[in-house]
Amino acid sequence: MNSLALPGHAGTLAVRHWPNSSARFLVVLSHGYGEHLGRYGPLAEALCAAGAAVVGADHVGHGESEGERVLIEDFEPVVDDVRRVAQWAGTEYPGLPLVLLGHSLGGMIAARYAQRFPEDLTALVLSSPVLGTWQAVDQLEYDEIPDEPIDVSTLSRDPAVGQAYTQDPLVWHGPFKRATLEAIDRCLTTIDFDHPLGDALPCLWVHGDEDELVPIAETRTGMDRIRGLAFTERIYPGGRHELFNETNAEEVRADLIGFLTRLLG
Repeated sequence: MNSLALPGHAGTLAVRHWPNSSARFLVVLSHGYGEHLGRYGPLAEALCAAGAAVVGADHVGHGESEGERVLIEDFEPVVDDVRRVAQWAGTEYPGLPLVLLGHSLGGMIAARYAQRFPEDLTALVLSSPVLGTWQAVDQLEYDEIPDEPIDVSTLSRDPAVGQAYTQDPLVWHGPFKRATLEAIDRCLTTIDFDHPLGDALPCLWVHGDEDELVPIAETRTGMDRIRGLAFTERIYPGGRHELFNETNAEEVRADLIGFLTRLLG
């Protein structure tokens, strides 16, 4: 894995690049709220082994990127940042099919990217995406946003995942910023009332049916509004929020790679 810096809309973006000199396709990763791309090494390595070059940036205010921690006042410029990373990757690997993979809040960002720039993408993968409604936004009803750390057991059935998350200094462990919640709420509404993804963009949605952080029923309300005909869903019984860190992560990765192999050859 290589590290580099690119200019973003609100400062320097910390970019991680898993190179592949014989890549047949390109995957851009969009991580979730409060975390960073350094947690995606095993997934990126599996994708590289399947023929991908993989790249992604820590979003503004996340990980090693610049910006006030977890403060995002508008997600449209964040989508622009992801596109800057994708365009840089396109210069490194010209002519390759581009797959955008977004997890959790990164799935919301990826869905918005697909609405704005469908011509960029060969496929879209949404992992436990925040779409439709999200219970975290309900915290806007409080005068003061509660400082309640997440229950890390909701991340994965593997307790080591929660332990590593708790001890990771690049993960945000404090409360939401009100402006960020308001921006999430606006973005979800924008996605709901903008155009569907259409029938030409293949999309894979993966979700665990025991995801307490982003409940599948909430996501489905948004997914049903934007899905096109070229749509595949895979729901994992017992799966919690971070499917690529779950006890059946090998199965999830195999399903992802199978989807991409059928699509890209």
